[in-house]
Amino acid sequence: MKDTRGNEGAPQSQGGAYGDRKSSKNKLSVLLELFLVFFKIGAVTFGGGLAMLPILEQELAEKRGWVTKERLLDYFAIGQSTPGIIAVNVATFLGNTRAGFLGSLLATLGVITPSLIIITVIALFLSGFDDIAWVKKALAGINIGVAALLFKAVWKFRKNVTASVLAAILFVLSFVAVAFFHVSTIIVVAVSIVCGLILHFTGLKKPESEGGEK
Repeated sequence: MKDTRGNEGAPQSQGGAYGDRKSSKNKLSVLLELFLVFFKIGAVTFGGGLAMLPILEQELAEKRGWVTKERLLDYFAIGQSTPGIIAVNVATFLGNTRAGFLGSLLATLGVITPSLIIITVIALFLSGFDDIAWVKKALAGINIGVAALLFKAVWKFRKNVTASVLAAILFVLSFVAVAFFHVSTIIVVAVSIVCGLILHFTGLKKPESEGGEK
């Protein structure tokens, strides 16, 4: 009887070990994918910030379904209002959502590694980089492309940003304050956060959302 029970228990322990190995392998696969995806994003994106939004939307929302467009915009808003580079903040947020601390670490490393490699190579082998004629022309072309990406990002997400009349008014006032009165973006972001909290806690958005559901 003892031998029988021992034999019956062996397959279960083997099955448990197999399950652990499979789970560990899946986690490593997720971590590796996070690093490679953000490495690709970091390698092909110029301009940073909002210029990254189109490729982030394509790679993370449309292609892989890791995040919704609305949540991606929320990550950008948080990244804009917190210290640090927006791209790094977004990578950290999404990596943490996908695979916890290790996910945030590898996603962040993935997005900054291409820049570190390129800047290091330039610093080591190219002296007077900014004075090279073909580099100046290349950067001029890149600036035009970045401007187009920024315009596309703003145009594509305008409906999400101005989802209500109050949000549209806040958007216009923020633009006017920064563009024409040169108000510090820190002040604009801080005031926008306060306005958003007031709208949330006073329930001013509820009638519009309820109307939308009907």
